[in-house]
Amino acid sequence: MENPQNLNNIEDENAYIENQYQEMLAIYKKSAHRQKIELIDKAFRFAVDAHQGVRRRSGEPYILHPISVARIVAEEIGLGSTSICAALLHDVVEDTEYTVEDIEERFGKKIAQIVDGLTKISGGVFGEQASKQAENFRKLLLTMSEDIRVVLIKMADRLHNMRTLASMPQAKQLKIAGETQYIYAPLANRLGLYAIKTELEDLSFKYEHPDKYEELSSKIAKTKESRDKLFEMFSAPISKALDALGLKYEIHTRVKSVYSIWRKMQTKNIPFEEVYDLLALRIIFDPDENQSEKKLCWEIYSAVTDQYKPHPDRIRDWVSTPRANGYEALHVTVMGPLGQWVEVQIRSRRMDDIAEKGFAAHWKYKTGEKDDSELEKWLQTIKELLENPEPNAIDFLDTFKLNLFASEIFVFTPNGDIKTMPQGSTVLDFAFLLHTDVGTTCIGAKVNHKLEPLSYVLNSGDQVEILTSKKQTPSEDWIDYVKTARARAKIRSLFKKEYRNIMKKGETSLKELLDSHGQSMSRDLISQMLEHYGKTKKEELFYAIGKSQINLDEVPKLFFKAKAESKWMKFWKLQFGSNKKEAKETANTNKSKVLTLTESSKNYRIAECCQPIPGDDILGFIEDENKFVVHKCQCPVAMKLKASHGDNIVSAVWETHKVLSFPATIRVNGIDSQGVLSRILNVISEENEINMTKVNIDTKDGIFEGDITLYIHDVEDLNNLCLNLLKVHGMKSVNRIENDKQGK
Repeated sequence: MENPQNLNNIEDENAYIENQYQEMLAIYKKSAHRQKIELIDKAFRFAVDAHQGVRRRSGEPYILHPISVARIVAEEIGLGSTSICAALLHDVVEDTEYTVEDIEERFGKKIAQIVDGLTKISGGVFGEQASKQAENFRKLLLTMSEDIRVVLIKMADRLHNMRTLASMPQAKQLKIAGETQYIYAPLANRLGLYAIKTELEDLSFKYEHPDKYEELSSKIAKTKESRDKLFEMFSAPISKALDALGLKYEIHTRVKSVYSIWRKMQTKNIPFEEVYDLLALRIIFDPDENQSEKKLCWEIYSAVTDQYKPHPDRIRDWVSTPRANGYEALHVTVMGPLGQWVEVQIRSRRMDDIAEKGFAAHWKYKTGEKDDSELEKWLQTIKELLENPEPNAIDFLDTFKLNLFASEIFVFTPNGDIKTMPQGSTVLDFAFLLHTDVGTTCIGAKVNHKLEPLSYVLNSGDQVEILTSKKQTPSEDWIDYVKTARARAKIRSLFKKEYRNIMKKGETSLKELLDSHGQSMSRDLISQMLEHYGKTKKEELFYAIGKSQINLDEVPKLFFKAKAESKWMKFWKLQFGSNKKEAKETANTNKSKVLTLTESSKNYRIAECCQPIPGDDILGFIEDENKFVVHKCQCPVAMKLKASHGDNIVSAVWETHKVLSFPATIRVNGIDSQGVLSRILNVISEENEINMTKVNIDTKDGIFEGDITLYIHDVEDLNNLCLNLLKVHGMKSVNRIENDKQGK
């Protein structure tokens, strides 16, 4: 495909635009939707005229963006003419003089409503300020509960923006990637758009960790030949068995995405070479009209497990009980011919369509009966949440997000009815799921006929009978017992007034303490306290102080001594962007500029939550008028900042040096033998000349495992140390572990 930026004249450009439109139209013509070519063509010509002469940041004509969004809507989500027209027109009202009324007059009420919904949330989920951003998100949910096509088109819009993010400045890339990973990817997953969710995660990762992305992509490419050989060897006996059953089927391979590989490496502290489930097999079958999909899934399962032994704990039956996003499939992990575990996913053509295209395909297969699918139930919970919104817009965003990320568990009522809940849900969550009155009077439950408290965390398959008492009065501590957005919203609404009073008391107490020490309640100080106490917003901090959960007596010694005075902080160098100006100007007035921090500057600090060291991918957050906090890009706190305060993010890179030392922790594991600890310590202190501050190693049944905290110059030195330690006889693994506070 020719690059539109390289076209020489307007005629060539117009021909290119027409060609892109015709390609999109050809995809639509192949679909099973009623063909409304005339309406789509009318929308395209109208959009071309409306955006005439306007260009994107990359230099290409603006109209190519709506065409691309319409193509994603048609090809990757599978929507029809109404959605395609709305996609072509989605920026017309926001960017031109045309109004929603103009759209309605030309294209009818439904298309106008969808365009209006998209215009209301046009700034992305996120606006200038955090509260504005959460308000935009509320609008998104309102339009989603009215017409799901609004959010599906918004997904296509975000996907195309991510695909063309390279033309944006780095700070903008970090902001957009951050909000994509924070909201859009989990929302795509919740809507069953698995392919889009995976691509959004990979693209976000690509812009946040470009070097790591390239490294992992290269390693995946290098393993292709061995994966192909394994696939041929593994699938041949299965194909033979399925042929004997007389089935119509296809077998495909699915390679784990770059982002999911990286996440696994991070969470399990393992290198790429130890990610053994890179390859999965997908069997898609076409049943005859009189054949049961469920029965065929189990027949194929039987054929697979006749060839290879299944892992007893890794069978997932989402055919009998579909996941909350509508996903249906039977998964089994079996031992392959070369002694490695391989996951096999078994789906019918209908199941595969729903898995790849989510909600749109879910509609396609509706039977006309009352739909009580998990997706419909989820939309109903959104409506309830909107009817009882959080007192604070950011609380609302956080509360909703709880239900976006959650994996599901299936819980039974005493009558055998099945309920789907987020993983980690408690007895109290279940009570509020049944009814608000049941929740407020709940005193406990019988879980599998055994008495359990309100805080008991439920497991998939539990049968739960809620016990209530009219004498029960809800407690504000209940907020700590619940996981679901519904229960949290209900409990918060019960304690709004009391919560505010305690919060005010805490704020007053902190202010009095600061006044007595001649200190002010600056954003810098509040940010440090939030990090230290594992809180995400100042209201939570004030509430914890008001409840005496935080000891104010320790605040002066923890926060009143300037951390910039520590030895390594004084000389630490950071280069923001590539401009070499001194950091003398006020950060808020220079968000678009790049800054260099010299040894003598004191307008930055390292985030306690993730403690980055030279070599880590980092970003700077403008904390106060002339203050920066430096986080790792993948730090959960930084992810939230990117999403909620994206305009305060600046790109940052380390200035290389070998002068200063930074704290880091490694985890060692191996076979215990006489003198092994001495050899480990010798490699660290003698051979690599690295100082240790803490050594904690335990041995059990001939195996040792432990953590060692060191002072290291940068990531390169740390990697070299890990390689040298792996040479110690009996050592099995050495990995850097993240700061514990990150997960809080």
